Amino acid sequence: MGTSLSGILAAAARGVFPPPDGSTTLVAQPNGRDAGVLAFTAHSVIFLDEDPEWLRAALAGTDSDPLAAPMNPGFLAALMARTGRRMNTIDLLTAAPALPGEPSLALREIDDPEHPRVARAVTFRDGVRVWAADGGLLVLGRGVAGRWEAAIEVDDAARGRGLGPRLAVAARHLVGDGFVWAQQSPGNARSVRAFQKAGYRPVGSEALLVAD
Repeated sequence: MGTSLSGILAAAARGVFPPPDGSTTLVAQPNGRDAGVLAFTAHSVIFLDEDPEWLRAALAGTDSDPLAAPMNPGFLAALMARTGRRMNTIDLLTAAPALPGEPSLALREIDDPEHPRVARAVTFRDGVRVWAADGGLLVLGRGVAGRWEAAIEVDDAARGRGLGPRLAVAARHLVGDGFVWAQQSPGNARSVRAFQKAGYRPVGSEALLVAD
């Protein structure tokens, strides 16, 4: 467990992935909040402060291809039962490099902690900031292992105008340097397309274990 989650994520954002050897790497949680499972091509990473022997035994006990075992519903259910945490879904994990200069989209920073998107963000991220555009919302904060994470929302009346990709591009300007990450539910094709149009590239999949 000598490899850190932040190091794995930083390398993956640059396109340098763990070896596709079918193995699972166990690493420590970066903090008390962030725990879960990452799946890359033929390699998984579990970031959880849990007994390694129990984790290996639970993986071996799943009725699944070893490559798929860390994201197997049975294994994830065992993790939730063991830790008392919950999870929402398995997300597509994407990343894009920061861009220089100011966003071309007109934005105004707002303080709206009651907005459902913002209330959700503060559960998963630190230092959350929110910008409004005409017909949409952009949320930025420091998420898993301190990475920048973006989320967007487009009003129904503003759909079909390309606002989603423009909000996602704006996030790349606002983070300053490094990379910005975004998670999308694989079934939310509209969101997946918006972020990919904005230059975010698939990195892997992620299942976060959330403490109540």
